[in-house]
Amino acid sequence: MDYEHITSHCFINFPFRRLQQELDFVLAHRIQPEIGLEGDTLYTATGAEYREIAEALAKAGLGCTLHAPFFDLAPGGLDDKILAASRTKLGKSFDLIEVFRPASVVCHLNYEENKHGYKESAWVSTSLATWQELLAKAAAHKVPLMLENTYETGPGQHKKILAALNSPLARFCLDTGHVSAFAKNSWQEWLPALVPWLGQLHLHDNHGDRDAHLAPGRGNFDFPGLFRYLKEQRLQPLITLEPHSVDDLWESLEALDRMNIF
Repeated sequence: MDYEHITSHCFINFPFRRLQQELDFVLAHRIQPEIGLEGDTLYTATGAEYREIAEALAKAGLGCTLHAPFFDLAPGGLDDKILAASRTKLGKSFDLIEVFRPASVVCHLNYEENKHGYKESAWVSTSLATWQELLAKAAAHKVPLMLENTYETGPGQHKKILAALNSPLARFCLDTGHVSAFAKNSWQEWLPALVPWLGQLHLHDNHGDRDAHLAPGRGNFDFPGLFRYLKEQRLQPLITLEPHSVDDLWESLEALDRMNIF
C-alpha cells in the first residue's frame, strides 16, 4: 500500500549509518527521516558523507529532522570534564543544521530524579547553560530545539528549562513510549503542563514494562485520547514514528492510516 499521504506529513527515525545503507529504500518510499546521530557517527562520518545524504534528500523533495546523541551524555553534569565532553558532542550535531536544514533538532533533557534530585538547583543551572548555547546555534538557522522526555517521571524539569529559555524555538517533544515505560504514567500527566511548548511527538508503543518501540496500538498507550486532545486544542506538532524494525514501520504507518490522523 502507498503511504505517501502519511509519510509526507511525518518523519521516521533512521540512524545515519542505516540511512546511508538504505537510502534507495528511503527515497523509493518517500520517507522523511529523523536522522539519528548516536554512537560514534559524529566522530567518524565525514562532511562529504553528510552532504551526500542531504543532497539526495533535497533533490527528492524530502525533509528531515535531526536527533542529537544522548547515550552517556550529561548536559546538566556537575563534573566539568564530563560536561565539556557532553557539550562538545551535542554541539557537533548542531553544526549539521547548516548541512541538513532540518525541521527540528531533538535532544534529551536527561534528568533523572534518583541521580540529580539531590543537587537539583545546580543541575538546572548547568543544564540551562548547555541548552542556551545550543539553542543559539539552532536559532541562527530558525530551527527549533525539541527537548524530549526520557526518564523524567513528570513535566516539572522540562517546564523549568523551557520557561527559562523563553524562546519560541525552545519546544517540547512528547515521547509516548517513554511516558509508558519510564514515567509509568499517562500523557494527561504531561501535556496540560507543557502545551505552550509542545512542538513534536515521538510515536511508539509498549506495555509499560520496557521501551519496546512497538507500532502505535500494539501496547497500552492511549493514542485515541491523545489525538482527540490535540484536535480539541488545535495543536499540530511535528510527528516522528520510531519503529525499530521494517515490520513495525509498516505497522506504524498502517496504524496512523487507521487513526486517520492526517
